[in-house]
Amino acid sequence: MKTFRSALVTLFALPLMALAEAPAPAAQKPAAKPAVQEDCPHPPPPADAKPTAGWTLTRGEALKGAPAVTLSELLARPQAHDGKTVRVEGQVRKACSKKGCWMELAEGAKGAGVRVTFKDYGFFVPLDSAGAAARVEGVVKVTELSDAMAKHYEAEGATVPRGGDGKPREVQMVATGVELRR
Repeated sequence: MKTFRSALVTLFALPLMALAEAPAPAAQKPAAKPAVQEDCPHPPPPADAKPTAGWTLTRGEALKGAPAVTLSELLARPQAHDGKTVRVEGQVRKACSKKGCWMELAEGAKGAGVRVTFKDYGFFVPLDSAGAAARVEGVVKVTELSDAMAKHYEAEGATVPRGGDGKPREVQMVATGVELRR
């Protein structure tokens, strides 16, 4: 009887122990992101995300000294930097008004800018980042947006440039680190 009971416990306990040690489904590789984001997928900002005047705020990894490119050079010749990691400095024209999941660096209130998103949505910037000076390191990406994604960005306050054919195209950076100063 003891042998039967031991065998029965082993039969049920071993699979349960194996399941307990298996990685959770959330730890597995995430499925490909949909073409259009309905909402920003990261948690709400931490309590310290709203600094005071004169602040320097760092998000993501510390800047590592990637080759510096001026914002005007990047906007004038984006294809030359496509896929490369660079450091850019500029003024934050706008930031995502919902969660801070993107910001635009630009030289003025109008005209083209660089949309900065954050690697793996691992960090974000304060909603009131507009007007701050920014130093960003990340990978440059020249992309054509779907109409739905362009409307999504515009609904959050973005300026989305359109080519002569009316299609939304922009220069983006996927940042690994950001420094903001006021």
